Amino acid sequence: MTRALILGGTGVIGRAIALHLATAGWHVRVTGRNPGNMPSELIAAGVRFVAVDRCDRRRLHAVLGSGLDLLVDCVCYTGGDAHVLVELAHHATSTVLMSSKAVYVDAEGNHANSEIKPRFDGPLHESASVMPPGDLDDNSREGYGANKVAAENVALDSGLRISVLRPSLVHGIGARRPREWVFVKRVLDRRPAVLLANRGAGVIHTTAAANIAALVETVARRPGARILNIADPDYPTAAEISRMITHHLGYRWAEVPLQTAEHPTLGATPWDTPDPVTLDTGAAVALGYQPAGNYADTVRAQNDWLVSTARSDDPAQLLPQPDDRYFSRFFNYPEEDRYFAQHLRALSQL
Repeated sequence: MTRALILGGTGVIGRAIALHLATAGWHVRVTGRNPGNMPSELIAAGVRFVAVDRCDRRRLHAVLGSGLDLLVDCVCYTGGDAHVLVELAHHATSTVLMSSKAVYVDAEGNHANSEIKPRFDGPLHESASVMPPGDLDDNSREGYGANKVAAENVALDSGLRISVLRPSLVHGIGARRPREWVFVKRVLDRRPAVLLANRGAGVIHTTAAANIAALVETVARRPGARILNIADPDYPTAAEISRMITHHLGYRWAEVPLQTAEHPTLGATPWDTPDPVTLDTGAAVALGYQPAGNYADTVRAQNDWLVSTARSDDPAQLLPQPDDRYFSRFFNYPEEDRYFAQHLRALSQL
């Protein structure tokens, strides 16, 4: 039986990888700090939880034991984290470091987290320009991507068989930032209409955690040192995502496309961008990777989880809270209602 260890294995990416591998017959262990966060479906699949802090070098080496077939690090954020991963990777046949699309920059140096949205010429290949490596505050605009680049460099400079994966806007059960909540919450709140900035034409490539899991098994079977983009085989617009979600949940609303310049504070979604941001996944496909499904197919489980969690009153506060800085800007219902009221009055006077 092949053996896998997933560092940070109870989050959206780790749990998808663990479940995929366990279902395929692997012996899987996941690490975390709180056993209470261990998903029930992983327990049912025979996945073992090991309580260990990601910074505890001695304990991590003890957990690793005599060696592994696969080591996956879902919580490697800095160059320092990567140095620990390299130590462990010496004892693994294949190693995976989860990075991010956030490392890429356009010709002006803009990236996913910069104030100015990046403008790319086409699908991003793994050879595209990235941010300079850094050792910054991970919560700052510059920090996350720069720190990930530093981690990538440490891993690849080691000469070990470490695959660096770069996903984009990950979705799946257990996501800490479930972007689809922007539409799912509106369905639950029985909103009669949805406003869509930029006419709902924004495209930022999405990545199902299930598709990451499929690629992880592929690179486990074919160890090597490489960088691979990972994203869904399709890239729907914000408007198409809205329609997919309402169709799945059996709900109908009026769709109101807006020109963002006319209404800069209305209709925002997580997929807004002046130009499409997509990833070239040809290198992964060339290795033999086969997606678990397209966006519509793979996002259903997450959306059902969002609905069931909300209807349970969310005692563990798994869903975004009203004061969440990221999500609060998407739910300005009073301003939306004023917009609807004004336009209804205008129509009644025609």
